[in-house]
Amino acid sequence: MDKAQAKQQIDELTATLKEHNYRYYVLSEPTISDLEFDRLLKQLEYLESQFPDLTHADSPTHVVGGGVINEFETVKHRRRMLSLGNTYNETELRDFDSRIRKAIGDDIEYVCELKIDGLAISLFYENGKLIQAVTRGDGMQGDDVTANVRTIRSLNTELHGNYPAEFEIRGEIFMHRKGFEKLNHERIAAGEPAYANPRNVASGSLKLKDSGEVAKRPLDITLYHLLGDNLSYKTHAECIEAARSWGLKTADTTEVCKGIYEVLRFLEKWDQRRHDLGFDTDGVVIKVNSLSQQEELGYTAKVPRWAIAYKFQTESATTRLLDITYQVGRTGAITPVAELEPVFLLGTTVKRASLHNANEIERLDVRVGDMVFVEKGGEIIPKITGVDFSQRTENCAPTIYASVCPECETALIRREGEAQHYCPNEDGCAPQVIGKIEHFVARKALNIDSIGSEMAKTLYSKELVKDIADLYSITTEELLKLERMGEKSAQNIIDGIQESKNIPFERVLFGMGIRHMGETVAKKLAQTLGSIENIMQADKETLLGIDEIGDVIAESLITYFAEPKHKALVERLKEAGLQMEAQTKTQSQAGTSLSGLTFVISGVFNKMSRDEAKELIEAHGGKCSGSVSSKTDYLLAGEGMGPAKLEKATQLGVKIISEDELLTMIGESTSTPQSAPPDEPEKPKQTTLF
Repeated sequence: MDKAQAKQQIDELTATLKEHNYRYYVLSEPTISDLEFDRLLKQLEYLESQFPDLTHADSPTHVVGGGVINEFETVKHRRRMLSLGNTYNETELRDFDSRIRKAIGDDIEYVCELKIDGLAISLFYENGKLIQAVTRGDGMQGDDVTANVRTIRSLNTELHGNYPAEFEIRGEIFMHRKGFEKLNHERIAAGEPAYANPRNVASGSLKLKDSGEVAKRPLDITLYHLLGDNLSYKTHAECIEAARSWGLKTADTTEVCKGIYEVLRFLEKWDQRRHDLGFDTDGVVIKVNSLSQQEELGYTAKVPRWAIAYKFQTESATTRLLDITYQVGRTGAITPVAELEPVFLLGTTVKRASLHNANEIERLDVRVGDMVFVEKGGEIIPKITGVDFSQRTENCAPTIYASVCPECETALIRREGEAQHYCPNEDGCAPQVIGKIEHFVARKALNIDSIGSEMAKTLYSKELVKDIADLYSITTEELLKLERMGEKSAQNIIDGIQESKNIPFERVLFGMGIRHMGETVAKKLAQTLGSIENIMQADKETLLGIDEIGDVIAESLITYFAEPKHKALVERLKEAGLQMEAQTKTQSQAGTSLSGLTFVISGVFNKMSRDEAKELIEAHGGKCSGSVSSKTDYLLAGEGMGPAKLEKATQLGVKIISEDELLTMIGESTSTPQSAPPDEPEKPKQTTLF
């Protein structure tokens, strides 16, 4: 056989086997026997061994995996992967529906999708071929696990049909119960411990270094969220149907529901039927179907406003409460923990459960020795939901909440209006100090990944690091004296610490671990006040004038910086070379033509994405808001813009402009004839940065 003949046969066999894989794993409609499939596969394997240069990169012979990955590359998500808000009852779901209808009217379609208990994944296709698969990670960035994801037989890595040139699609990687049971049977037969549950195995499988080993795991995938620039679809359901037509596996249980009553019927149906499924599902995701309405509703800092996850009522078990212990968190918060007689619940053995705070213990009247009801909140986190009082004995004494810290024996405090008790010894209580170090070096803060949880404990216990500023005075010689510390590991720690000096100010501020201050607030403070000195000197009125900062956060900041020891800590961090001023973005120097103007963006645009429009406005001195108000100067309107925003803008007399008019305002050329730019107001309004 010559090379031309081999190429023809390899191409034909590759296409045929891919089609059979698709029919078997995605459509569940096989048209040939397993024996015939294996015969074709062996034929392809033989030809590829004779002509290796003709092998397709995504050949069916490679689906079984192969090759060892030294480490997974961390990549930034092109679009942030947000979480969903949860609801556990009909009342909360109706409240969600009321908020939706209040914002965009009563003509609402929802899409209901079973929420599979697996691992979220984001896939990127170009010209019909899978080019990258990235885990959720922290929502901003995740791990590139493309090689491992390619081993999933139900995933088409080469599409057919009228697909976009580029798109992203998200879904869930999971494992069927039968596959999980078979895998456990094989492990037990080999003398290895059984896995706890399918979800953990699916998650752990994607992080294996050898894709050949991943291929041995019976992983499956379902896809549920299509994203891309200039997609022509008007609804979420259309997007999913299109993805299915390209050969991608989507759920066949999804339904479009007219209004909340059909949603409730869907929930009632699947609350019963879910137990007959071959995989684990813990709820239903409810999404607004219209993409333009999704745009109108927008997002909070953490979740989309147009979707919510309804969690089914969880299964419960009864077991004995053996003891109540107390844990100390990074901020000094004390969490009571129920130590339980081990009980099997939803695939795992539960030994501990949170009791949250003193109020919860009092509400439940839970006592050591009681038989208690245990559930998994969201089917993941164990919690005590009640006490079986019929089995209470006379020697079950009422619970007296801890009065001193279990770690440093400092008297606990409880601030007015708060449910939690706190240990005030923040600089001398080991769990708090170690927790602050762990928080400081975390990915979202200073990103010193060479210092993990165990290393943070070691550095503290060996008295090398007593606070976060001490990290910058560690020497290689000191590290080499630690047990099992090699030269390379020591150097990695020193290098990581040095590199952290280039981390932007907003992340340094977040890393300081000031109570109640999250990432978003730290970013707002850095952008608005510009430097640590300005933040330290800001009074309450100034802080309250910053978006997303209320009384609690303002009081926390003022209290923190009133402490001389915290001022001294800041000085030490400055002396170490950390960034203590916000860096002005290069793009912000593009111009000042929009200075003092506030814009609201709505709809889809042809020449830019919504994010690009926002960046363009801010680069020329303008500010963007999420809602139309009397302070809004312009509504930037795209195709399918939200009707509520249009109506409010019209009522308030807000000027409505197109993307071309925006480009004209900033002096950029447009490819089509433009109408005259809107008149500039005589005096710019006072605006707030959102």
